[in-house]
Amino acid sequence: MSNISYSDSGVNYQALDPVKKLAQIAARSTARHLSSSGFTESEDTRGESAYVWQQGDLLMASVIEGLGTKNLVADAMRKITGKTYYDIVSHDTVATIINDLVSVGAKPLALFAYWAVGKSEWLADAERTKDLADGWKSACDLAQVSWGGGETPAYAGIINPETIDLAGSAVGIIKDKNNLLTDKKIQAGDRIIFLKSNGINANGLSLARAIANTPSSPPPYKGGGNRLPPLYKGRVGEGYGAKLPSGVMYGEALLTKTNIYAKLVQDLQAAEVDIHYITNITGHGLRKVMRGRPNFTYVIEKIFEPLELFIFMQGQAGLSDFEMYQTFNMGQDYAIYLSAADVARALEVIKQNNFTGIEAGFVEAGEKRVIIKPKNLEYKGETLDLR
Repeated sequence: MSNISYSDSGVNYQALDPVKKLAQIAARSTARHLSSSGFTESEDTRGESAYVWQQGDLLMASVIEGLGTKNLVADAMRKITGKTYYDIVSHDTVATIINDLVSVGAKPLALFAYWAVGKSEWLADAERTKDLADGWKSACDLAQVSWGGGETPAYAGIINPETIDLAGSAVGIIKDKNNLLTDKKIQAGDRIIFLKSNGINANGLSLARAIANTPSSPPPYKGGGNRLPPLYKGRVGEGYGAKLPSGVMYGEALLTKTNIYAKLVQDLQAAEVDIHYITNITGHGLRKVMRGRPNFTYVIEKIFEPLELFIFMQGQAGLSDFEMYQTFNMGQDYAIYLSAADVARALEVIKQNNFTGIEAGFVEAGEKRVIIKPKNLEYKGETLDLR
């Protein structure tokens, strides 16, 4: 097998990101239509993970997100184990939506499902659709959000008849305007807390699937960073059934549930932790640490060790640390930016919510970039141009 990159697997940010910017430029002038109803937009949130507008004394937030291709892993694993795993992929769809929404400081109110199929018959599988609905409902309960309904269209000729496209939208509220989180609050001297991820979440699955579907022994490792991952012998042709050193199947490791942080953000606000910004580390990997527009240098001094899933993938695909950390979360879920005086209290609230956090680094004046000291990596600002 030759070395696989994310772009080789069909996801090219250099092609996708300019389209996002083009849409944002086109959309910006449409904010004037809010004023006809007496509302105004929070301009700083245009292009953020969620969009915010002012409605009287309140701020309202909205977001739309999709799962991506994680359900294709579930489909393949069902052939191996007999389980549908759709309780997990539906949970992860909700988590992807909610974690973006609450990153601007919003409390979720209502969430709407979008389940699009190629053929209506896909929904006739009673066990799978029950798991889909149950997982969605339980994730909404974790997020403390009302599931307000949704849409289940059938798009023959557009969507593969054997698959489903999972996505959704959500609306939230920010009652205290001081809780609105935008990049204007980031300051030199801020500390950065990382929350530990459960796994791959919902990004990078196209590359993860390419690894599973390419039968071969691994290529030579490209190097980079302080230590080499083990090169796993045997065939990835075992696909999702290939065993990690712990004995867990590759496919099941990919299907670990994503954490949902709605309650945690509310608890941090209730504890009067002065959060300056939050980044949901999904697409673009740890480059997302510099998502905010201001030119700061983000120095990461401590990171969570990569989960064995990522070490396995890196060895199989022959990827450098540079490629891995710009594609996957690598064990870091959320980046929370706050003043040094609030770090200890924030870490305590994180622990009380049964999550793991570390004080990972700090913000300093300088050119826009992310420096990951433990891995000897640097990502420059021009590699993340979303707005």
